[in-house]
Formats: sequence, C-alpha cells, structure tokens
Amino acid sequence: MTDGKEDPAVFTTTCLPSDQRLLATVTNAYLGTRVYRDILHVNGVYNGAVGDTHRADVPSPLSVRMTVPGADSLAETFSLNTQTGTFSHVLQSTSYTATHQIYAHHSLVHLMAFSITIRRSAHTGQPITVELRTPFVPKSQDLDLYQGLDFQGAHYVYGTTLVPEVEGGPRPTVHMLWTPVPQALTLCGEEWEQSWEFLTAVAESEEEVKRSYSEGLALIASGSLYSSHTRAWDALWRGCCIDLDGPLPLRQALYGCLYYLLSAIPPRDNPGFLFHGISPGGLSNGTRGEDYWGHVFWDQDTWVFPNILLFYPEAARAILEYRIRMLEGALRNAEEQGYKQGAKFPWESAATGQEVCPEDIYGAQEIHITGDVLMAFEQYYYTTQDQKLFREDGGWKLVVAVAQYWCSRMVWSEEEQWVPFLCTLSLPPGVMPPDEYHYQVDNSAYTNALARRSLRFAADIAQDLLIPVPEEWVECANKVKVPFDMEKKYHPEYDGYSPGERVKQADVVLLGFPLMHPMSPEVRRNDLETYEPVTELNGPAMTWSMFAVGWLELKEMQRAQSQLNKCFSNITEPFKIWVENSDGSGAVNFLTGMGGFLQAVLFGYTGFRITKTSLLFNPSCPDDVHKLKVTGVSYLGNKLKFTITKEEIRIKVTESPLDPPALPLEAVLEESGQRFPLGEGTVMTLHDPG
Repeated sequence: MTDGKEDPAVFTTTCLPSDQRLLATVTNAYLGTRVYRDILHVNGVYNGAVGDTHRADVPSPLSVRMTVPGADSLAETFSLNTQTGTFSHVLQSTSYTATHQIYAHHSLVHLMAFSITIRRSAHTGQPITVELRTPFVPKSQDLDLYQGLDFQGAHYVYGTTLVPEVEGGPRPTVHMLWTPVPQALTLCGEEWEQSWEFLTAVAESEEEVKRSYSEGLALIASGSLYSSHTRAWDALWRGCCIDLDGPLPLRQALYGCLYYLLSAIPPRDNPGFLFHGISPGGLSNGTRGEDYWGHVFWDQDTWVFPNILLFYPEAARAILEYRIRMLEGALRNAEEQGYKQGAKFPWESAATGQEVCPEDIYGAQEIHITGDVLMAFEQYYYTTQDQKLFREDGGWKLVVAVAQYWCSRMVWSEEEQWVPFLCTLSLPPGVMPPDEYHYQVDNSAYTNALARRSLRFAADIAQDLLIPVPEEWVECANKVKVPFDMEKKYHPEYDGYSPGERVKQADVVLLGFPLMHPMSPEVRRNDLETYEPVTELNGPAMTWSMFAVGWLELKEMQRAQSQLNKCFSNITEPFKIWVENSDGSGAVNFLTGMGGFLQAVLFGYTGFRITKTSLLFNPSCPDDVHKLKVTGVSYLGNKLKFTITKEEIRIKVTESPLDPPALPLEAVLEESGQRFPLGEGTVMTLHDPG
C-alpha cells in the first residue's frame, strides 16, 4: 500500500522540536527514555510515599549528542524508524557520513544501547573526528546511589529508592552498568568506516545486570547486537499490523500509535521480569509532577488494552497479572472506604495497588476504575478462553472481589424499584463519572452500566468454572439502575443531568462501545447527538475516537470521519508524539489517546466486537480508505488476516492452535446463518460487505 514515495513508518526531520517533551521515545517494557534526556525510568521502580509516589529518575548514559566541530555545509537529519525501533541522527558532508543510533533492545529488555558510525564517501586521507557531548552524572534525586567496581570495562552504580510507597513497603534496588563515553571519536586517515557501540544495562540485582551486560558484549563481539534488536521488532510487526490504502497522515498516525504502544509491552517469549503495567505517558515519562507521575489508570485497561489483546494476548495477560498482583492493595482500599467485602482498585496505581492519587476526590469517587479492570478480564477471557488465569493464577479471586465490591455499594430504593449507587454514611453521597467536570453525582450511567456488566461476567465465568453463582450477583445485575429518559430517548449522564451541560470527555458514548450496553440505533444516535456538541473540544485526546466509533456503527461515514479528524490536532510533529489536550497541556506521549485512535480503526473501521460467543465484524470504512489490511488478529489461539475493500472482505487463517478447540473456527453470516469452516491456510472471501 503506497501513498506517494514517503515511507509512512519512518518520521524524518531536519530540526528537532523546541519543546523537549515532544522528542521521540525509545522504550521496551522494562526501560524507557526520551532521546537526549538525562534520565531514564525502570519498570515498577517508584520513589515517594502515597501522594508523592512517582517514577524514580535514573541517570541516563544514553544522553549523548553527536557534533562535528568546525564543519561547514553539513546536512543534518533526525529520524524515528517505527519498524526497527530506532532513533537516528545523521550528519553528512561531501566526504563522510556520521550516524548516531539509539535504541532500547526489544527482546533483551535490560539493555539500552547507542552506536556511532563514521563512513567515508571520498578518500581524503584526513582523520574525521566527531565530538560526543553528554550531561550524564551518575547521581539521582530518587536513589541513594553507590559506586561499585568496574565490570568488563563498564562503570557500575547501584542503590535503592529513598522512600517506600507505604510505610514498611519495599524500596526497589537499581543496578546499572554502562560503557564509558569518550569526549570524541576519530576515524583515522587510512580507515574507510568504523563503528563504536555503547551499552547500558539496568536490572534489580547485581547478578542480572552483569549477566545482561555480558550478553550484550558477546553480541557486540559477534556483530549482532543491533540486528538481534531489529529482528525482534520485525517479528513483532509480522505478528500485527494495521495498514491501509488511504491518506498518508492517517497511515503515519497508525504506525506511530502502534510503535509507541508496542514499545510498552513485554516480549512474547521470556520477559524475565514482573510487568508493572502501562501509564498514560509510558515508561519514558512519569517523573515527579510529569505525566501523572507514571501511575497506572483506567487508561491502561479501557483505552490501551483492547488493541494489545487483539494482537498479542500474551502481553494482554501480563497486564492482567499486574492487576492480580495489586489485588491486596485494592482490598485494602475498599476496607478504608468502609466496605467489609470486595476490592476497590485505585484510580492511580503504582507498586502496591493502594491508592496513590495526590488528590483524594478522584480516588474516593472515580470508582468506575474497578469495573474497567474487570472488563479487561472479560474481554481477555472471551478472546482466549484461558481458564487457567482464573482457576490457578488468581483471576477468579479478583472477579469475586470486584463483584462483592459492587454489591456492597448498592442500596435498595423503594421509590424507583431500582438499585442506585449511594455511598454509606461514612462517605458523601455520589460518584465521579469519566466526565470529571461533575462529581458527587448519583447513578452515573457509565459506572452503573459497568457494574452490571461486571456482575454478569462474574456470574457467567462462575458457571464456566462450575462454581455456584451467588444470587446476590444476579439480582444486583438485573436491578441496578442505568438512567434513561423515556421521553427524549437518551441516557442522561447521571440522575439530574440536564441536556446542554458541558462534559469534559467521552462518558455516555462509551455505553455503546466498548460497553455494548443494549440500545436501539435511535438511542445510540440520540446519545451521540446529545453529547457531541457539549463535549470539551480541547479535552482528552481519546474522546473523539469514541464518537467516531459510534457514527461508524450507524454507517454515518462523514460524521465519523469529522470526529476522527479532530484527533490529528493532538498529534505533534515530527515524531507523532500525542499530547493529552490539543492545546499542548496534560500528558505527553499520551498512549491513552493513541489507544483510542487505534480502536477507532481496529474496532471502528472493521466493526470488530468481542462477545461471549464470537468475534463480530461489520466493516465501515470512510470513502478515502480504499483498502484496509489488519494482520495478526488473535482469536481463540488462531491468527487471522483481514483485507477489507469496498467490494469484498477476505479472511485468511495464518496460524491455528496446536491443540484445536472442541468447536472448530467458523465464519457465520448473521442474516442467512450460512457457515464457513476456517482452518489454517483457509482464505474466505465475502463479496459486497456494504
């Protein structure tokens, strides 16, 4: 698929953005930094007590700028290659080219590296020298660092964080080895080309950091350190990709979103560490006062997770395992709110699962996070049928705790014969919905619908696991109130909401997707038309993606595209870094917005819906998208490739599970009921999908 000669997966510029926050990031699931920044962050390493918990800043040996002193007429370019996970800086003259490459190794996650290559293009016989400038100092405001003995030519520091998240809690240890960086490198007069490689290894033990550094050195000696990194990225892209025949900015946005999200997930085979989730600004950001301090929100479970799940269920499982490990903290949160049973997941989570939000109101009232977490478990289960996660690995305990929490929050109302949400006397009444302009409201439509979905999933999986279903779960699910205006045929955001009141972000529109709350097309349209004009135009970036999905459901292509086009004001040049708000405020490298944008294509254009019994698809592509290819869709252990045009849908099964499920994979046409078996290698074509 081409749109001119420009590669949509490579972002190139001749000058860097003046706002340093908008520089490209290089991360894997364990280490992350912004290029040229003097700090890096480590997965799960936080410093500071509750209210001050933030990612611990680790000094970064990768913060190096390449220059050529006294050189005239140098052509300079900076580029991010999303296909190889590499940032490059190139200086070119008529007689030589100097290239600086920076990357976080995708499969060897304890390693980051950079290289300098000087190559002659004309024989001058003169030495060529590049200078390396770095602000690196092995000190940190968050770690008590000590200098250790050099190891295999590398310098060594180690230390623990200063303040635990909770009293008596763990203080993670960081060990770092790095290749010393000289002030200059010279290609001698008789040499045509030379490369120098610089390695940084970070781990939580001396043994692991030395093992990782030694492995990196061995790969350097064999000339395969960088190639092993690019092979890992190549395998990642072969396993998942969204590409289309359409506008170049749209294709670039898709590659950018996928790159930044895929950079955040653990490698498929051997992560070698406990994954600590995905924060809104990613691992490269999250120092004190920046990008929500690196905390994990509903952004992970609602906005990022569905994209990861549909391509890499193994990585999606790692996200769920993080939530399982945080369950004890969630149980304590509920207890501190006055509930004897159940788990209340924190609005902001870090290392313990206890609430770390600096502002009490969000942690106390934005309780929909608990349902958001369980919805991710539901989507995972129906996509994989992985019962082991629930039977043996803690998933069932989490399901029970969430169901108990919802039931404990509900109070019977004789007036309405509903079960609205009211707090006990120990807290002020009401909750905060996703629309954070409103708080202390009763019966948030989104929160209540999510609670109903949580309870019904809990009952369903209990039956699958042959566990008796508590009657309370079924009763509360059936009776919980989801506000609905019978006259205007729309869902008020909460009891007492008046049409026309300003809304911060996507809220009620989420009932249609991802909640798939039952409603007629008329009601879906009314919800969209009610909230679209009153939603904050400069609000969080993921909002307009969900309006786009709604209009795509209704086959309103132009209205869908106008909503999706609003997202482009949140994408900055040249490296496609997203900002949370279109005025540049809020989090940067905003993975939440990227996740919403990807869902608009991955679930909007295709019409994919994960249900209890199937993966539905009902494509709706805008006029300027002539072909859409989605490679690597995972469903029940199968890998599928979908090719969608105006004339046909083609489905190819590229992989099948080694142990096929009891029921074979089939494509079913809903209107006729006609069934088509799908085995490995099968290609099925449906004509005129519209």
